[in-house]
Amino acid sequence: MCGIVGYVGKRNAAEILIDGLKRLEYRGYDSAGLALKTDKGLLILKEVGKVADLERMLQDRAPVSNQGIGHTRWATHGGVTLANAHPHKDGSGRFAIVHNGIIENFMDLKEELERDGVVFISETDTEAIVHLIARFYSETGDILATLVALQKKLRGSFALAMIQQDFPDRIYCVRKGSPLVIGSGNGESFCASDVPAFLPYTRNIQYLDEGDIAEISLQGIKIWDENGEPSEKPVVTVDWDVTMTEKSGFSHYMLKEIHEQGMVLRSTLKGRTADGRISIDQELGWDAETVSRWDKIHIVACGTSYYASLVAERVLEKWTDFDIKVDVASEYRYRHIRCDSSTLAIFVSQSGETADTIAAQRKARSEGAHCMAITNVRGSTLAREVHSVMLLKAGPEIGVAATKTFTGQMAALFLVALQLGRLRGTLSPEEEERLINEFLQIPYKVELLLEREQEIRGLAMNYADKSNFLFIGRGISFPIALEGALKLKEISYIHAEAYAAGEMKHGPIALLEPEVPVVAVIPRDGLYEKTLSNIQEAKARNAPLIAICTEGDTHIAKYVQAVVEIPWTDEEFTPFLTVVPLQFLAFHIALLKGKEIDQPRNLAKSVTVE
Repeated sequence: MCGIVGYVGKRNAAEILIDGLKRLEYRGYDSAGLALKTDKGLLILKEVGKVADLERMLQDRAPVSNQGIGHTRWATHGGVTLANAHPHKDGSGRFAIVHNGIIENFMDLKEELERDGVVFISETDTEAIVHLIARFYSETGDILATLVALQKKLRGSFALAMIQQDFPDRIYCVRKGSPLVIGSGNGESFCASDVPAFLPYTRNIQYLDEGDIAEISLQGIKIWDENGEPSEKPVVTVDWDVTMTEKSGFSHYMLKEIHEQGMVLRSTLKGRTADGRISIDQELGWDAETVSRWDKIHIVACGTSYYASLVAERVLEKWTDFDIKVDVASEYRYRHIRCDSSTLAIFVSQSGETADTIAAQRKARSEGAHCMAITNVRGSTLAREVHSVMLLKAGPEIGVAATKTFTGQMAALFLVALQLGRLRGTLSPEEEERLINEFLQIPYKVELLLEREQEIRGLAMNYADKSNFLFIGRGISFPIALEGALKLKEISYIHAEAYAAGEMKHGPIALLEPEVPVVAVIPRDGLYEKTLSNIQEAKARNAPLIAICTEGDTHIAKYVQAVVEIPWTDEEFTPFLTVVPLQFLAFHIALLKGKEIDQPRNLAKSVTVE
């Protein structure tokens, strides 16, 4: 949930680290800090607030350094204070570390260290780590042995970067549970929580595995496993461009990413269909015999990824004959659900580093399931641990509230559903061709909707002062109602609930009054008339109504105050279109309310701890 960056090279380390922290600020923005190696020892600078606040401090100090580590924090242990901001140092001031993760045995370690006379100055679990490093190093005199011993002492998840004032041109990293990647350039090396931090300087990446220890230096990179044995990691050249991490003229990352959804769909579909047929056999490594061994599918995810999975559940039920189950990862990993070699378990995570999703995958794999990842990051932990992977090809998503990756996840899941339907023989060649032909038109229909942003902005102006919203939908539109409510909550802080429209009379109808707008997702589909009846129930309670409907629907206008039309498409593909107006509505309401859209309070992009 926090962002880590480290640099060793010939450039101004402070500038490199600040630039990296800005690119990682979606991971946390309570406080930020740097530890720089200077001629006078370690210089630690930190500030409560945004990275920009730290940058202003640096302008006054202008430190000279070619080596350092940085951190942007999402508070867990201890409040948002200067003392709790990273980096943290040991009592001698010789060691400094930054940390992403949670140390579960922190209190036991703290009590043990305090008995030895260690004085703590923060409330964080991280400070215990740096004191342990100093203790082990005083005993061994060897930094590799120190970091091997450290891992055996810690319980929990952690990604660490450490500098020591007596180590010239070297930074040490440890990774267990929380993400950490290494970058190598010409006479310079980097470490970070995520690739965008150093994307302007190198695209040559090495991904650390569980327990790995790394030394990054002017001479290059050395990696050892958790036992201190040398380990070779392949260098991967990422295909992301630095412009993908910039706003490109948009006011916010989220707005840019909403507008990229047509491109994301084209990219995700490219090369995966041919002549009206699905073409991902080699990518997934499946054939009819493989698929015949499965009789159930579990789809597991969190947050927005969970809602994309609920959409996919509907098409899998329609196009295949599997028994389908969708669950949130934080529940699935602790439930007693039958999962064995007859199970295809699909895990959906934008980052591929979501702690609960990774733990759920490990559980399913240990029980014999064939595990598949749908993720946006090729070298992520999830992608490296499963049997099959499908990438979204969405490029980096910086806005904390997911938009383009939600669309990409749905597209990838739909491709999987089509593939399974073909291999199982439950989808005829004629129907497969018809569906694929329409699927290929969806990017263009999304872009037609993007041109209607100002219309939805006008709608937002009418409702930005409301304190509560209700979103409703049926069938495949119900998960879109859930996603619409989530987006509004995340970035505007307005209370929003979403219900299956047929559940109105089972409780939600009690909420309705003139101050509670109802947003109804009601495309022309098999449940249109049922949803229309629910709209009439809301109208009878004098609730303002907004309908997301199919173009040419003149009937709906009789019952609602506002209409946003989507282009016609098959029922199965309506979620790709109905979600766009809801994203715009949330964005423009949040903008009118003056909220921090890209960095909403209390949230981080990737939840890498339980």
